[in-house]
Amino acid sequence: MLFSQIIGHEDIKKKLIQSVKDNRVAHAQLFLGPEGTGKLALAIAYAQYINCTDKKENDSCGVCPSCKKYNSLAHPDLHFLFPTTTTKSVKKDQESELFMTEWRDYLIASKTYVDLHSWYSFLDVENKQGMINVRDASSIIRKLNLKTYEAEYKVAIIWMAEKFNIQTANKLLKLLEEPPEKTVFILISENQEELLTTVRSRTVLVKIPKLSVDEVQNALIREFQCDITKAYNTALLANGNWIQARNIISDDENNDNIYFRLFQKWMRYCFRFSASELIDFIANDIKPLVREKQKEFLAYGLNVFHNALLYNNGLKDSILLPEEEKNFLINFAPFISNNNIDLIIELFEESINQIERNGNASLIFLDDSFKIFNYFKMK
Repeated sequence: MLFSQIIGHEDIKKKLIQSVKDNRVAHAQLFLGPEGTGKLALAIAYAQYINCTDKKENDSCGVCPSCKKYNSLAHPDLHFLFPTTTTKSVKKDQESELFMTEWRDYLIASKTYVDLHSWYSFLDVENKQGMINVRDASSIIRKLNLKTYEAEYKVAIIWMAEKFNIQTANKLLKLLEEPPEKTVFILISENQEELLTTVRSRTVLVKIPKLSVDEVQNALIREFQCDITKAYNTALLANGNWIQARNIISDDENNDNIYFRLFQKWMRYCFRFSASELIDFIANDIKPLVREKQKEFLAYGLNVFHNALLYNNGLKDSILLPEEEKNFLINFAPFISNNNIDLIIELFEESINQIERNGNASLIFLDDSFKIFNYFKMK
């Protein structure tokens, strides 16, 4: 993976490259940022640059033996840990090593812009939730205590490090603090608060922000040859998430903006509090969604509430939405205020966590509906 293949983040690329030139590569780093920002792509490009034998001024050479192996994600000194669960082919004792073929195929198919939902879909695990378990920790400790095969550095990339269980995190603490010589850990996370403090304190933080509308728009035009208007509207909807932008362009269902339609309907039922309509809505529209889609829907709602607060506080120019959604927001914003916004955000974030922990989605959404009705009255 070359830095030039990654969308945006030019300042971060320069800093990572400069750290190699200055021989100041931190042995444990945490790449933290929202979904769809290219954190994993940056980590792989960084690892490739560290071990490239013919480094260029602003990128890896791409053709040396090390780069060729990195391009196929098969370098013997590049190691991955990632969430796994049982599948039809791995019925017990799952760990990353058992899924390495699927992982490489998935990364290549997704061009290293990845998310949990599509990874679980690739493995066909239905509603199961994955984790990075203690067997993964034992495996990486064993590998990193061996000498390098051919590169200067061994690199361990841990994707979605918040999926550590406590035993895994505790087992890796000593290795993170005192790794073998010429070893680099790159942890990738979307939720810093779900990481143990002891893990966070042992890493150098690299914040990866959302992509800008211009960066997403230009990338859509390059990759999908779509017209400027369609690319711009898609970039607005994606809100800095390249994965979502890519899905919107390529998926007709997403082009209809299903989350907007669902949210509009849900808020209408909550406002007039029609119990029968809410029950039917949850049974027919929410329950059929897989858990990851239910979480994405709630995350979409959080973004709507955030934009409503911006609108109410005179920051209309900061709201980047397609015309139809903006018109809805103008009518919806009066029901959101400083009196209820904190309660609503807390409610939605807790609901996402409950669904993550396999809570009953029908009960969660029904409870949310009762509370939203009461919060609207607090405006």
